[in-house]
Amino acid sequence: MSDVLTSVAPVVTLLDIENAQKRIASTVVRTPTIACPALSRLTGAEITLKLENLQAIGSFKERGAANKMALLTPEERARGVITVSAGNHAQGVARQASLLGIDATIVMPRFTPATKVAATQAWGANVVLAGDDFASACVTAEEIQNKEGRVLVHPFNDPAVIAGQGTAALELLEDAPDIDMVVVPVGGGGLIGGFATVMAALRPDVEIIGVQVEAYASLAAFPTEGGATLGGSTIAEGIAVTQLGDHCLRAFRHRISKILVVNELQVESAITTLAEKAKQVCEGAGATGLAAVLANPEMFKGRKVALPLSGGNINARILANTILRSLLRDGRILRLIFQIPDRPGMLADISARIGNYGGNIIEVSHHRLFASPSVQTAELVVMIEARDTQHATQIETDLARHYIVRRD
Repeated sequence: MSDVLTSVAPVVTLLDIENAQKRIASTVVRTPTIACPALSRLTGAEITLKLENLQAIGSFKERGAANKMALLTPEERARGVITVSAGNHAQGVARQASLLGIDATIVMPRFTPATKVAATQAWGANVVLAGDDFASACVTAEEIQNKEGRVLVHPFNDPAVIAGQGTAALELLEDAPDIDMVVVPVGGGGLIGGFATVMAALRPDVEIIGVQVEAYASLAAFPTEGGATLGGSTIAEGIAVTQLGDHCLRAFRHRISKILVVNELQVESAITTLAEKAKQVCEGAGATGLAAVLANPEMFKGRKVALPLSGGNINARILANTILRSLLRDGRILRLIFQIPDRPGMLADISARIGNYGGNIIEVSHHRLFASPSVQTAELVVMIEARDTQHATQIETDLARHYIVRRD
């Protein structure tokens, strides 16, 4: 077993985090903490949001990067820094390097979205695209570090980084001292390590729950260790980490009550709910806390629950598609397929019936040649917006009285 895990010395202390708060105050946003009545009504819990999606780079990750880099000696700054990241941490390191005048190299997997590469480069960092995933990118980063003597700013497994992330918890308690539960996304473990340290020192009565996504649920059997991860694509890419940091694990494993696991559809629904109810744009990883609350209502009912929205860096196309998929699942958007006689007036009649029921037609597709079962019929695909599930059912039921129709 790792010496880090068997050591009795704390990874970080409250004093470390309080000092980090002072150290990074001038370069990191003190983000708002807000009550959210709409989510409270929806969940039956008293929901408070810590808006880390409003950081300058759109993520809490800058806190850890800022603290680590502020602690570098003049000689280390002269050598430059290097890190591996597919997104938020990369931007945090790049921005802090720009502010401090430090040369930074960021190694990102080759298939990192172009928007994230561009955002990192915009802060002046040198971006190296290498490897198909985080692990293979780490190999390239190690080679560059050994060759150029740069200082590694690890995305999570560093006490200075954990201390920086913990400053979000200090702010949360200052702004919402009456919370009794906090639900924290878990990827590498830096954020929950910082939260656990603060709560253990200042509010040991606050229950801490971690959340992972199914494909990367290494702690699914918590408190038992050694869970396997499936890997692969996930909308919660910010916590798509196959192995937690040992420093991080030691910082939180005896201080949290449980780990909850959420699936992709639950995360998608949480992203949509945050946009609709809380008016917050949130990436998949940041929405996992709400996903866990929505999936386990009895666990949270009546509790004063804090949710750190850890990041808001979601691609606009992915956000739009996520919302549309959620509306389809909720029945607020209907996609109906009609088999209709191929004669004049059919489309007008169908449109009128939908309009009379208060439905809003979003899209129409009319197929005559290949999709229809007969040359005398046509297939009509109509996408309709409804007020709610009941309204959608009313529209579909009425149309089914007059046409052969099925829901796609």
